[in-house]
Amino acid sequence: MSYTKQQIITDIDAYMRQHGSPNSTWYVGIASDVRDRLFNDHNVNEKSGVWIFRQAISSSVAREVEKAYLDAGCDGGSGGGDASTIYVYAYRKTNSTNP
Repeated sequence: MSYTKQQIITDIDAYMRQHGSPNSTWYVGIASDVRDRLFNDHNVNEKSGVWIFRQAISSSVAREVEKAYLDAGCDGGSGGGDASTIYVYAYRKTNSTNP
């Protein structure tokens, strides 16, 4: 299921509040293969880690959501991906995640 910008922000905001930590402890990014990015590249623990992702309706929406979270103080980087990059993900950083 694909989500609009506001739907993604609403879902991620609620998840972040539920797990309570400042924005600086969260990493937000975009990916075309979100599971590989989360669990391999970032080394997030699939079972015990604190993570969420949503499929955006387009890559431009995914980039807008990513920018909103980076502007709000979350960790991450902009400018990656291509037209197939439609997933937005967030995870709470730990000693074992990268970063």
